[in-house]
Amino acid sequence: MQVLVHGGAGSAPDDPDPRQAVLERAAETGSNETDPVDAVEQAVRVLESSPRFNAGVGSAVQSDGEIRTDAGLMTDDRAVGAACSMPGVEHAVSVARVVMEETPHGFVSGEQAVSLADVFDIETGVDLWSERTREKWADLEAPTGGTKAELEWIKQRYGASDPGGRDRSGEQSGDAPDRDPQDHDTVGAVAFDGERLAAATSTGGRWLALAGRVGDVPQVGAGFYCSPAAAVSATGAGEDIARVTLSRRVARHVECGLGADTAASLAIEEFAELTGSTAGVIVLDAHGTLGSAYNSDAMQTASRTR
Repeated sequence: MQVLVHGGAGSAPDDPDPRQAVLERAAETGSNETDPVDAVEQAVRVLESSPRFNAGVGSAVQSDGEIRTDAGLMTDDRAVGAACSMPGVEHAVSVARVVMEETPHGFVSGEQAVSLADVFDIETGVDLWSERTREKWADLEAPTGGTKAELEWIKQRYGASDPGGRDRSGEQSGDAPDRDPQDHDTVGAVAFDGERLAAATSTGGRWLALAGRVGDVPQVGAGFYCSPAAAVSATGAGEDIARVTLSRRVARHVECGLGADTAASLAIEEFAELTGSTAGVIVLDAHGTLGSAYNSDAMQTASRTR
């Protein structure tokens, strides 16, 4: 089993070594599996349980003070499962797998997705706050006037990615102190057993997004994609990743004959030209070749073959 994982594209972290250790453990965990779907699910679950990444525990907080998780999973026969806007669900990737394997649907959202998790014994009602997010939220003066007030509030706090992988909303607040340094640390995994491919991506969204916002991660072809040619997971500026269907773009380049690394680099170049934003991708092709690319300051990855 070959497994490649990522911990998000953004600025260089202050503590890369502990984060890298978690990524290595995730890749090792996935490589111990014999099925690619098991491999990506188990690898991502390790990352969802670490507060060092923006997925599961330690996820970003939305404008109403709620944490909601999203994930998507796909196989090379184009079976798809995705789930989003789930409060209290640490292992969003497992809910995405339930959607793929146990329902006639491709995407389930909100409280209904949480109910589905309950039915299949995926833990719900989990405290997803970390010490970091509690402290950061406590320092803010969040509005209490409902959606309109929240929208006005986040307009000064939410924007596209700067070259370092952080938010910007123009000259007004580019250095705003309430930005989360782990805002882009979405996680993902791709796996190949010599015959079959799978890809999965999981996130806690973006810091101070409007309540209910859903980014690229659970959207097929944007945050994740898998075809007989390649498995891809993306990370970065979610709205822009969705606009250009970044993961599908990488897979298409592989389908046209490019190697995994070349396909990843070309897709990121195209993404930057089209959007001016930052992102990263990992890819594993049907020849067992690994590839990755990013245009932010950093994107930590780990791989394992067993």
